[in-house]
Amino acid sequence: MLTAEENDLLCRVEGAAPMGQIMRRHWLPACMSEEVAEPDGAPARTRLLGEDLVVFRDSAGKLGVLGEHCPHRGASLAFGRNEDCGLRCLYHGWKFDTEGKVLDMTCEPEGRSLKAQFRHKSYPVREAGGFVWTYMGPAAEMRAFEPPAWAPTPGTRISIVKIHTACNWAQVLEGSIDSAHSSSLHSTDMPMMAVDGAKATTANWPRPSTDRSPRIQIQQTDFGFRYAAIRKPILNPETHNYIRVTLFVAPFTVLIPPNDQYKLAQMLFPIDDENTMFYWIAWHETGGIAQDEWRKFCAAEVGVDLDANYRKIRTLDNRFLQDRAAMKRGNFTGIKGIPAQDMAMWESMGPIADRSNDYLGASDVAVSQFRRQMVAAAQQMAAGGAALGTTEPRIPHAKLASFEGIVAKTTDWHALGVSEEERRAVAVAAE
Repeated sequence: MLTAEENDLLCRVEGAAPMGQIMRRHWLPACMSEEVAEPDGAPARTRLLGEDLVVFRDSAGKLGVLGEHCPHRGASLAFGRNEDCGLRCLYHGWKFDTEGKVLDMTCEPEGRSLKAQFRHKSYPVREAGGFVWTYMGPAAEMRAFEPPAWAPTPGTRISIVKIHTACNWAQVLEGSIDSAHSSSLHSTDMPMMAVDGAKATTANWPRPSTDRSPRIQIQQTDFGFRYAAIRKPILNPETHNYIRVTLFVAPFTVLIPPNDQYKLAQMLFPIDDENTMFYWIAWHETGGIAQDEWRKFCAAEVGVDLDANYRKIRTLDNRFLQDRAAMKRGNFTGIKGIPAQDMAMWESMGPIADRSNDYLGASDVAVSQFRRQMVAAAQQMAAGGAALGTTEPRIPHAKLASFEGIVAKTTDWHALGVSEEERRAVAVAAE
């Protein structure tokens, strides 16, 4: 359980909130690259940590992230004309380049223009792993950009699901690091079978265990933490364990155990205090799943399951279109799609969950660790300390990996999925 003050530290991200200030010291996902793929194409609206922004790709292919509202009179630049290497506001014709420099003020008299001394709000931009990234923190603390974990090579195949979620980021992230719920909430989509590891078909993800009560063990790290969910497998239960190792990469990314077809990650990024953008990434260096297939599997197709702004047609107001007849026929939730099943639970807690009344059990060890670690990180940030995940030695995210498999009971799970770079960094930190 958390006090009301601790819950605010964990959840609030807008303005000067310490948690938001931690996130501003990291490179943040502004939008997917596909949303601004075309030079001189339509700008994309986005909202990060309570700030309204617009993303565009200019005539030369250069990306910009600007404040959405024109500084002249506040009209949205999302309606703007993207042409001739700049974004022009429709209202009075002010035009800005990707760095916020004013290129033109057509409504101002010649010789009296303010453009020489004026610059609109803009943020640094990078592109990698299917995303446009931006940095919103102090310039003096900006670290070199590094590709995300799902872009270890230029040729890695990456597919992305994007869904707006109507609740606070922390309850979404807690769902991502909660291994126990999958055996219940997702039991129809993750059926228990006598297989030799996690599988992926076009219909479901078979799992090699009937054990619904995993033993959770934690390893705290400089990037966040790693935890193992240890279950009894269907095959060889006397001599082997089924182990799923998940990584929380602070402050908003989770590397989920893979299946036999692709690896998985989730980014749970705060739009503001009460809304989150949920990204679910499937990737593989040589295999993987096609973008359209991934969105169809997750019931997250734009125009079918989502509107053009990535908002769900299944919501709390329509009870997520829950099919009670299907439940009687054996479907556990009656809700279509793994993400929607999760979101029904997260959003039903309210915009910001009250953690002062939680009664956590043995399966909630990772959730407890997340709360303790992030509240402490926010307190450190408020006291003038460094942001979690920004100090040395740092492990390149592309060298971090989750794990799943059936292994001998004598196996030390701490070594599973760990790269040589991570081993070296841990050794340096221990000295």
